[in-house]
Amino acid sequence: MQFLFRDHLLDTDLRELSREQVPVAVEPQVFDLVVHLMENRDRVVSKDELIDKIWHGRSVSESTLTSRINAARKAVGDSGASQALIRTISRKGFRFVGDVETKRGATAPESDFEAKLLRAPLPLPDRPAIAVLPFTNMSGDREQDYFSDGISEDIITALSKLRWFFVIARNSSFVYKGRAVHMNEVARELGVRYVLEGSVRRSGDRVRISAQLNDVSTGSHLWAERYDRELADIFAVQDEITEAIVAAIEPQLYTAESFRAQQKPPGSLDAWDLVMRALSHYWRITREDNAAAQGLLEEAVALDPAYGKALGLLATSHIFGAHMGWSDMAPTVPVAERAALAAVEADREDAWAHHGLAYAYLFRRRFDDALAEFELALNLNPNFAMAHAFYGVTLCYAGRWQNGDVAARRALRLSPRDPLAAIYCGVAAYARFIGRDYEGAAQMARESMRQRADFVGAHRVLTAAAGMSGDSARAASALEGLRRAQPGISLAWITRELPMLRDEDREHYLEGLRRAGMR
Repeated sequence: MQFLFRDHLLDTDLRELSREQVPVAVEPQVFDLVVHLMENRDRVVSKDELIDKIWHGRSVSESTLTSRINAARKAVGDSGASQALIRTISRKGFRFVGDVETKRGATAPESDFEAKLLRAPLPLPDRPAIAVLPFTNMSGDREQDYFSDGISEDIITALSKLRWFFVIARNSSFVYKGRAVHMNEVARELGVRYVLEGSVRRSGDRVRISAQLNDVSTGSHLWAERYDRELADIFAVQDEITEAIVAAIEPQLYTAESFRAQQKPPGSLDAWDLVMRALSHYWRITREDNAAAQGLLEEAVALDPAYGKALGLLATSHIFGAHMGWSDMAPTVPVAERAALAAVEADREDAWAHHGLAYAYLFRRRFDDALAEFELALNLNPNFAMAHAFYGVTLCYAGRWQNGDVAARRALRLSPRDPLAAIYCGVAAYARFIGRDYEGAAQMARESMRQRADFVGAHRVLTAAAGMSGDSARAASALEGLRRAQPGISLAWITRELPMLRDEDREHYLEGLRRAGMR
């Protein structure tokens, strides 16, 4: 169904809102709210009804509902002051009061406005926009189209869960199926900067899937990969490939957006640009960059106080800095927890918000709550590699090192080229150490340091593993490197700051560091 009002077009089939041909970036929850008000514009919609339809009956605060109503008004060109389209009816609810023309999405254009909208090239929205083209079936068997189409559709669905990306709907992307179209034409017609394309070649019981992510605005290839699999269970393979592709391209999109934000003059940055700049610093895993990331995130929150992603990452950055020994943990935890709680309050559907709260709870020693929040984050975004890794370190601190090792290795498998892969390797190293595999721990720690030479966590594990292995020269060298990365580290700091649930795990770690020469 299409709704035309003022200079806007809302298409429920494509889940797209545009104004004068320009796509309007709108969160899925806000989009659903606008649609429900518009579909029921003949009456007042109560707050309870909105909570039931949009939040499925979950507990929602007054401030959250108000925030979403304000976002809905902004999306349709309205405001709380004018209430020309979305009107608040005191003590009753809300009603869409604008003039609306409706039509079926599949019908031909009936107005000059619609015809112009469909013909004109679409400008880029203010969030990264991506189109997933139908993967090409190269098997020579038309009966195999269902598999290549299924891969494409699953990727579109999974990417749509990354709520800060503007993902072109399946019906629009699949218009290009079987057509030889230049990438620039696709980008111009769909109004996107990024295009994911791929191919599927099946032979007997094996399948080869290739995928490539392109930045059409620069003509560059951001990422490409090939996957060879046995087809014992075709749906399991489809799920596995979808998961791998989505997890791999998410950090590539953030990296591209970070670079783009750095090219903008400071006065032109919006909250999204500031978060992207902050990520580019956070990924470097240094004290100076972590402080720079926090400054940018605070600017983003000042621009948009209900920005769940910015608040969640700010909480994570605060705790991470104290975890690395760059700041004192005692005063840091309350600051991080406040930011994380505000993040979840602002957006309960944001995985980054729950990640920040989970990390804060870990250093409150609220292990069950921390694990539950990480699991919530991963339910919202199963391909969130960073959350898998931090979930892994929390499992290790809680005494479940085998599960922690699995989580860390899952993060690495999902996103092997991730800017934070050094952390993932460091978590795997720590899990190996708890499991008494000192050589495996040292190997993973060295891999972590190869990627980020100053990563403190890897230096700690390498030192403890070298101490337990009995190689005094290697232990002394590792301790020297650790002291350069974290001056002033001591056994007392480890005892006081690192949240290890089991006394035997803490004593084991301290013994390794003690044997390496730490006091």
